[in-house]
Amino acid sequence: MIFLLIVFANQANAQLGYQKDSLQIKVYTEIEYVQYKTKSIKVKKVFCDYCTKLQSETIKDEAIRIGYRVRNDKENILNNGIKKLAMYIRVSKKDFAALRENKPDN
Repeated sequence: MIFLLIVFANQANAQLGYQKDSLQIKVYTEIEYVQYKTKSIKVKKVFCDYCTKLQSETIKDEAIRIGYRVRNDKENILNNGIKKLAMYIRVSKKDFAALRENKPDN
């Protein structure tokens, strides 16, 4: 019985492992369709209070790339209209911290 509890605890801890070393940032994106074709992909809001401008722009770029990949999924396509998507982008803390605004020395 104790062995099962230890195995279960280790498995639960492994599933939570990504949370210890990564950040999850929510982004609202809109895909505009005209006659079933993508007209534009826009990021409406990045929910990150602690992000620098460069970090926010990088998250926006990633959200646009994800929107581009999912634009033709059958649950997203509209005849005419705007499909609103809520995305969660997960970034490791190490990679996120590496995105700093550095001005090149000339």
